[in-house]
Amino acid sequence: MIFFDKRKQRKFLADLKSRRHAEDDLLSPALRSRFDEVIANLEQAQGKDIAGAIKTAEAEYNALPLPRRGWQYVILDLIFVVGAIAFALRGLYFQPFRIPTGSMQPTLFGIHYQSEKGNANPGFKVLPGVLHQIVYGTAPAKAEVKNPGAFQGFTHLEPGTVFDRMRFQIGSDEYSLPGTDRQVYDYAGLARGSFDAGDKLGGGDITIGDHLFVERFSIYLKAPSRGDVIVFNTENLSVDNISLSDAGGYYYIKRVAALPGDTVKIEKNQLWVRPRGKREFRRIQDIEPRFRKIYSHRGGYHGHLSCNEMDTGAQAGMRDFSRGKEFTVPEDEYLMLGDNSRFSMDSRYFGTVPRRNLIGRAWIVFYPFSRRVGTVDRQMPLDEPTGTPGVATFPVMSKQ
Repeated sequence: MIFFDKRKQRKFLADLKSRRHAEDDLLSPALRSRFDEVIANLEQAQGKDIAGAIKTAEAEYNALPLPRRGWQYVILDLIFVVGAIAFALRGLYFQPFRIPTGSMQPTLFGIHYQSEKGNANPGFKVLPGVLHQIVYGTAPAKAEVKNPGAFQGFTHLEPGTVFDRMRFQIGSDEYSLPGTDRQVYDYAGLARGSFDAGDKLGGGDITIGDHLFVERFSIYLKAPSRGDVIVFNTENLSVDNISLSDAGGYYYIKRVAALPGDTVKIEKNQLWVRPRGKREFRRIQDIEPRFRKIYSHRGGYHGHLSCNEMDTGAQAGMRDFSRGKEFTVPEDEYLMLGDNSRFSMDSRYFGTVPRRNLIGRAWIVFYPFSRRVGTVDRQMPLDEPTGTPGVATFPVMSKQ
């Protein structure tokens, strides 16, 4: 019997101490003292006195004016603890991030047009109504011309919760489609100018940008490598004396193209790198395999464009290394380039990025459902020629 009494004593003591610890910050000094006496008296019991000490401790414990909470409190307490842990993990290790623009396409997508036909999404099926929009993060991007007429231009933008919409006029009729003016102009085929009644404008969906987790911890243990996809803040970065934070947003995502001490130049749409301590320049795709798909000219990838391949307005703000001149990356700074070179604001404009600005490595895409869901940068390009760009993107990208 004494054996069983000792086991019961140990279990009851463990329960009492757990409750005493949990309520420590809620008890008055007098109540803490009474609670500690109950525990001390039970701990001191020996031999045949244990059974009686347990009964006495139970009576004294039940007489204490402790907060009596039901199962609801336990559930709320659990939710609070789990929430606190999740918040800590978010802040210290994994931060959710939404791709704001198309500068990393087709590796990662911002808000973009997605055609109905030839879609490369795995298992992509038309779902009922709102469910389709939730699963794929889409809004319909289609309209039909009511009366013959010519495109008269955009009238105004309608801000939206998820997607902005552009209003435009064909003949005397006004239409509204989701996306920026450049996107709508591209996917609606407004460049043709004149339309007949019944002509289709668009025909697919506008899709929300990729949502991913950024892993923030390893960057403090290991410096970024060439080819890593990195999120960074734009503090103290500028283009033509305009703060990048004001002009383009606080967070950017690009690929590390060169490391501190590397010497770089872009000639004829090819990035050349002379690593620190080396004598010769080499093509970036020969140094780091992750750049091979960027120079594949398949599925939307088209290399890193040099100054002479960009329009006149872009040339004015581009750095000299984009014009074929050699540039050495400063210590503790990184050359960051977008995979969608024609439509990317990157180090060709705002220069190198200090290490203190780096937030973390892009890790996992979790929404919306697409071929990119999963580990970032694992997909190879679609086996189609990149082709000629439109106003806002390359047509092949609307299939991804």
